[in-house]
Parts: sequence; structure tokens; C-alpha cells
Amino acid sequence: MQARAAELDRIIHEPIRLGIVSALAGCDSMTFNELKELLRTTDGNLSVHARKLEEHDYVVCEKAFEGRIPRTSYRLAPQGKRALETYLQHMEALIRATREG
Repeated sequence: MQARAAELDRIIHEPIRLGIVSALAGCDSMTFNELKELLRTTDGNLSVHARKLEEHDYVVCEKAFEGRIPRTSYRLAPQGKRALETYLQHMEALIRATREG
């Protein structure tokens, strides 16, 4: 079971990052403020974790303006979708192993 735990993707295993990719998996995109409200986190905390996911090509960040108001939105990249699917498979395997063990 320890070997399976070692296979977990440490990039999305962190709770805020897992929350971001999970939320984005269920929709086309979400704004920064929508994610912040959903995850009940601060601007700085969300920014740091979203940037980490961007660096690993798990999410795509798009910045635009609505009138004079900046709007940042995120969507799950194909690599992020694959990473989440793999992560969930590993977690399911850990759960099965725990229940069987």
C-alpha cells in the first residue's frame, strides 16, 4: 500500500490544488472569484496554488477585461484532466487495498 501512496501526484494532492482541478473538471471554466468563493480561500492562497498548476500545464489561465474590470478565468488543460483521472484511480486503489487489508 505504501507503493501506491507514493504514486500519488503531489502536484494535485494538496487540498486547494485538488479542489481547483476537481471544480474545473465539472465545467468549462471558472473565474478566479468563483474558485475563491467555492474553496473558501484567500486571493494570495488561490493565486499561489493556481500558478503551481499552471506551471505543470494542469490548468490554463486566461486574463481579459470586462469593460475596465480585469477578469481571470481558469480551465482544466488536457494534461490536468489526465492527471486528475490518474490521481482518482490511485485513490480508489488505496481505498480498495485498505478495505481488503
